[in-house]
Amino acid sequence: MNIQQLEYIIALDNYRQYVVAAERSFVTQATLSIMVKKLEAELGVKIFDRSKQPLVPTDTGKKIIAQARIVVQEFYKVAEVASQDINHLSGVLSLGIIPTLSPYLLPLFIDYFLKNYPAVKLKISELTTATIIRKLENGELDAGLLAIPTLHPSMKEIPLFREEFVVYAPAIEATSPKKFVVASEIDVNRLMLLEEGHCLTNQVINLCGLKELEKDHHQLDFHTGSLETLKQMVEIYKGITVLPRLAVDVLSTLQKESVFEFQPPAPYRDIGIVTYRHFVKENLLRALQIAILQGIPECIECFQDVELPSGS
Repeated sequence: MNIQQLEYIIALDNYRQYVVAAERSFVTQATLSIMVKKLEAELGVKIFDRSKQPLVPTDTGKKIIAQARIVVQEFYKVAEVASQDINHLSGVLSLGIIPTLSPYLLPLFIDYFLKNYPAVKLKISELTTATIIRKLENGELDAGLLAIPTLHPSMKEIPLFREEFVVYAPAIEATSPKKFVVASEIDVNRLMLLEEGHCLTNQVINLCGLKELEKDHHQLDFHTGSLETLKQMVEIYKGITVLPRLAVDVLSTLQKESVFEFQPPAPYRDIGIVTYRHFVKENLLRALQIAILQGIPECIECFQDVELPSGS
């Protein structure tokens, strides 16, 4: 048994096809197949049920693969120990971030991170929460930036900041004396949300006490995963939507006249860094945490103060 064989069964579990798993492992299909069979012969058990397509791990195989993920991560932790100085980090940090956070948070810390950690390659993918969780479990991502808690017992979470929601409503006259909006009073006939599958959509539905999405009330059946596109549609059709606080900073002066606060206590979401429980790149994670917190505006409540490393 060797670390390479363990990596191969992890890849096969991730992709469930020999062709794809071999491509992602940078070996031939024959090599991967032979190595996996050798491991099964050494252990005396079948790790995968090859009678099914896509193939699936056996019950025993699931336990072996779960342990293999721990072993592989601990193996690479040896190299991580060699880079303990946060001021001289190197390596790759693969990061997933939800679309309702990405365009507003990334500009606040990317420049700082790249300048202060020039030997670190930062790989960022904009993904839904469900996809980030899956890729964290499969080892395809190192960390995720998303709303917490995730309620996944296999995940570790580091709270970063609390972001309140606001109402964006061009339908309400800018000269309206109304300062606050009560969630229960939001006109569902004008409410426009992101398509299903986005955590912000679920939060807004719960916030407004709605059991059915607004699609049953609209002549226009519109689907988008982009908050920026949603804002434009709200403006065109004089609709109403709910935005996270960071999204307000990128609005024009005129657009900000259509932003209304919720009646206190305002609804909010907590944002954090999420990793799989056996995450090994602790120093890179700390560097990411520092970079994010130093860029958060004062109007956002952070869960901890940031201590910048010397030389920043």
